[in-house]
Amino acid sequence: MKTFLILGGGTGGTMAANKMAAQLDMQEWRIVVVDHDEVHYYQPGFLFIPFGTYSPEDVVKPKRNFLPPAVDVIFGEIELIEPERNRVKLSGGKTINYDYLLIATGSHIDPEETSGMKDGAWHENIFDFYTLQGATALGKFLRTWQGGHMVVNISEMPIKCPVAPLEFLFLADWFFKGRGMRDKLDITFATPLSGAFTKPRASSMLGNMLSDRGISLESEFSIMEVDNAKQVIRSYDEREIGYDLLVTVPTNKGADVIGASGMGDELNFIPTNKHTLQSEKWPNIWIIGDAGNVPASKAGSVAHFMLDVVVENVLRHMNGLEPLPNFDGHANCFIESGNNEGIMIDFNYEVEPLPGKYPVPGIGPFSLLRETRGNHLGKMAFKWIYWNILLKGRELPLGSQMSMAGKWN
Repeated sequence: MKTFLILGGGTGGTMAANKMAAQLDMQEWRIVVVDHDEVHYYQPGFLFIPFGTYSPEDVVKPKRNFLPPAVDVIFGEIELIEPERNRVKLSGGKTINYDYLLIATGSHIDPEETSGMKDGAWHENIFDFYTLQGATALGKFLRTWQGGHMVVNISEMPIKCPVAPLEFLFLADWFFKGRGMRDKLDITFATPLSGAFTKPRASSMLGNMLSDRGISLESEFSIMEVDNAKQVIRSYDEREIGYDLLVTVPTNKGADVIGASGMGDELNFIPTNKHTLQSEKWPNIWIIGDAGNVPASKAGSVAHFMLDVVVENVLRHMNGLEPLPNFDGHANCFIESGNNEGIMIDFNYEVEPLPGKYPVPGIGPFSLLRETRGNHLGKMAFKWIYWNILLKGRELPLGSQMSMAGKWN
């Protein structure tokens, strides 16, 4: 019996397991999913925990609930991938040999990459919201904070969900207005980017939204260190920004085992063909989600749009056919902007976000590059869609490739 091995049971790995179980002859193939954590996290929900919209219980479910019964699931640590030998070593001495490997090990924050970030004040007045622990601790802090200077900082790119820091800023502004204390704090966004976002047109709009809310933008700020004694963050060009509360998006890295196995770049992301999603080095290894170095957003929507491409290409390769270069970097995101409104953006490698209607041209119901209540409702509905449709590999009427229909310049 042949083995199709999936490393990682998060968004990409779970969707792929469901799709492949429906495509492969299970009398001929064994599908195995390995993950170190039995819990599945709805990561887009972490953003809402600091503001009391979601509780931790809203974003946590058992991983096994979303994987098909025909799939073998192993919970344990992955110690080493040996691609030249087509095998993976797990903790406890177990080895799995594979015929095909799909890597879906994702990315994680590494605050220790920045000097001083974890020296003494971590989760006291320095918080992340990219982990359940960090988001929960930040929520407790915000409930009693009396104000001061809040700084939201991105350490370096790429990061998971590039719009999330902006969403946090917009929601924080709304949250403190609701508490009647927005005038008691200053808010600064310090980013290594040249503007508010990676794409020029959206960056201009989002930058104006920051300005309208009285949020200062400190661009091209590449953090060198956190000085806990002075409560400042310091950039490599020696700029300093003082803070009373630092909300950080630390360096994002791929899984440690990718680095330990010599398969990744300096941030442990795997060199990946950006159109076929095949490993650049090993023909029987494929990548979905955040684990690769493709220049697309590291977001759940991107993993969803990758899914059909990677499944089709794996099946083609199994049948001796060349993979098709069908992944165009398609991403779309709802951006919460406060006041029960939101924005939607839809883009790919080549085309930046444009105004229009999505997904039905001229109808929507979502409006691109506009603040609407409908976009907010779409964001809030996504949690149900995620748990009940996306993870289970069920079809949505959305093509993997970006469409220009319904958009205008």
